[in-house]
Amino acid sequence: MKGWKKVTTAGLVTMMAITMVGCSDTKSSDNGSTANSGSKDEKVKLVFARGKDTTAASNKIVDAFNKSHPNIQVELREMPSDTGQSHDQYVTMFSAKSAEIDVFDLDVIWPAEFAQAGYLLPLDRFIQQDNIKMDTYIQGAVQAGNFNGQQWTMPKFIDTGLLFYRTDLVKDVPKTWDDLIAQAKATKGQGGTQFGYLMQAKQYEGLVCNFVEFAAAYGGKILDDKGQVVINNPGTIKGLSKMIEVVKSDFVPSNITTFTETESATAFQEGQSAFIRNWPYQFAVAQDTKQSKIAGKVALAPLPAGDAGSAATLGGWLSGINKNSKHPKEAWEFLKYLTGQEGQKITAVDGGSAPTLLPEYDDADVQKASPLFANKDFVNGISKAVPRPTSPQYPKISDIIQIEVSKAIAGQETAEEAVKNMDAKMKEVVK
Repeated sequence: MKGWKKVTTAGLVTMMAITMVGCSDTKSSDNGSTANSGSKDEKVKLVFARGKDTTAASNKIVDAFNKSHPNIQVELREMPSDTGQSHDQYVTMFSAKSAEIDVFDLDVIWPAEFAQAGYLLPLDRFIQQDNIKMDTYIQGAVQAGNFNGQQWTMPKFIDTGLLFYRTDLVKDVPKTWDDLIAQAKATKGQGGTQFGYLMQAKQYEGLVCNFVEFAAAYGGKILDDKGQVVINNPGTIKGLSKMIEVVKSDFVPSNITTFTETESATAFQEGQSAFIRNWPYQFAVAQDTKQSKIAGKVALAPLPAGDAGSAATLGGWLSGINKNSKHPKEAWEFLKYLTGQEGQKITAVDGGSAPTLLPEYDDADVQKASPLFANKDFVNGISKAVPRPTSPQYPKISDIIQIEVSKAIAGQETAEEAVKNMDAKMKEVVK
């Protein structure tokens, strides 16, 4: 991935810097947070909630933990693949002080909101008593779970947007968005394909990620390093214009505005397109002969560049404990396993997701799971991926982007009008 020009917002590169140090032991410790609290015959049931997992990783982690912790039995609960729907269900559940789940996954943009609302259990005392070395994790993922000086989540895996392509159809990887548009038009219909390019364009969080990438690739910004709204600039307008051009083209599905990660990944694996924008897990599922018709014919590359270079949205998931869990100590044991060496290796090897625990990138099995994980440019570059706007008002900002960008790609307003509307609405929210 040499030559990948990273685009980032000023002041956030330092936050996302990677610090290399040794990893922590994730097995049960002999201190106050051991798994076998209570009598030897007592079994504690925990519920772990996460979004739809099209890989075998979540089940393998739960099975492995249950075998190594006989007094704690974890059950998996699947939440919607649409992160917005998952968010809303969690809010409803936690607002009612429900204890029906114990450990759950959070999008990297949720912790401040959930911590402030009292949904999360602070983790500092567990981290300190088990001597968890937080500096062994990618620091941007750690800081995403830190609010008001407390740690509320543990990093699980980190994502960045990437371009995946069919090696039997694509000979020269497109370097720019204009190159991609030309190749998407040329490859449509070849090799049994119906489309040239797939992305996520439904009105949900995934649309925000795609918008951020287009905007940043052309030099656009949403907030400055002081949190002030600066979205109304030529780069953002040009980036959104290019996004509109792609969405309105005849080389994407006519119903692309209904596509999330699940729909786009499925279509790609069925051989319907030469190109797709998706997260790192796409490589693992596309190479799985049990669920993919194009296994052995897939490669990856940075997203195409705009005037300012290639830009990829920082994404990923963190994990935390429900503040109302009736079994916080046991929940911590599972959380520690899930986000520690054992859990992250399974997530990488079986799930195709990039670890947040840096030493895992040196593991031979992890490197074999994806060429991405053996690529030092990726390991170094993921810390500089373009973050979504960092603000305690992010949910409202996201809603504004989703609504206005959806109108723009539907042809209801121009790029200039959409950006102007976003600017005015965001300034009302961010005061």
